[in-house]
Amino acid sequence: MRIFTSESVNVGHPDKTCDLIADAFLDEALSQDKYSQMAVECAIKNDKLFVYGEATTNAKIDYQKIARDILRQIGYKNDFKIICELSQQSSEINNAVVGKKLKANDQGIVFGYATNETKEFMPLPIVVAHKLMQEYEKFRQENQNFYADAKSQVSVGYENDMPRRITEVVISVSHSKKLPLCKLRQLIKCQVIDKVLADYQALVCNTKFLINPAGKFTVWGSFADSGCVGRKIVVDSYGGAARVGGGCFSSKNATKVDRSGAYYARFVAKNIVAHHLADRCEIQTSYAIGKEKPVSLMIECFGSNHLPMQEIYRYVDKNFDFSVQNMIDELDLLRPIYKSTSCYGHFGREGFSWEKIKN
Repeated sequence: MRIFTSESVNVGHPDKTCDLIADAFLDEALSQDKYSQMAVECAIKNDKLFVYGEATTNAKIDYQKIARDILRQIGYKNDFKIICELSQQSSEINNAVVGKKLKANDQGIVFGYATNETKEFMPLPIVVAHKLMQEYEKFRQENQNFYADAKSQVSVGYENDMPRRITEVVISVSHSKKLPLCKLRQLIKCQVIDKVLADYQALVCNTKFLINPAGKFTVWGSFADSGCVGRKIVVDSYGGAARVGGGCFSSKNATKVDRSGAYYARFVAKNIVAHHLADRCEIQTSYAIGKEKPVSLMIECFGSNHLPMQEIYRYVDKNFDFSVQNMIDELDLLRPIYKSTSCYGHFGREGFSWEKIKN
């Protein structure tokens, strides 16, 4: 049996907090000016938040208010010192990107992936890890002794490339000092883990559970760790089961192919698997700054294809267009939708245009 592991993190993890704030900036810009060119990131440590990057937009953005509102929603009760260092995008880059048709805002390599091992067309370990964090977030919102910083990790045993058993679940959650560790472990097992695994009972056999294995976790968030945008790209994508591209997603508008190209590659890979052309599919595309179309396209089905590969390439060529303008138009990527992508994975969740199955 081959065992593969993936992890997820909750919104109070400092890296995810920064992703959320950065995508909130992007959504505010797009809500006022859909052609905003944004790459405003942030980093956090202790009671300081550093906001930095480039923004070429007609939108009026109150960066400090947006950041402070999110920090309060996450559960910080202290005041933060927020330092901003912002500029406009280079005019040379802007002139190369914006025209009759939008072009790639940078060079980039991106990957998309899909597998038929789950109904989400995603690898099982990352699906379960994200669901644990989503369930924990609902639980902690109703329990004042639990805080927003948390991590999950799920190990799955595979035979013949299909999941056979969930071998181990690890979860660590931040909490009040007055909460006994034994009570915490009981609550997390009953109110979080068991609820999620109820949908996977056929795979729960001799599963080991590690809940707060290090013991207490009362110092959390930016006071226990530092964070910045884009450090959880494996969590954001396929949990390590597929390759990842050269850049992160959060903070970037759709002309940045690190984001739009990865979304479209997932869209195409999912359609290949959903239409039973292959059981697994990974797609890579690459772009050159200032160019509309990709400079390369690779489709890998790992021997699971049910048609010859040349037929799959023809299917993609007939039904999909990886040009920057088309990706933006077909997936409707100029909307303020990105804050909702920033936690629990960019793929495998309903409601995103790149998750639809195309006729």
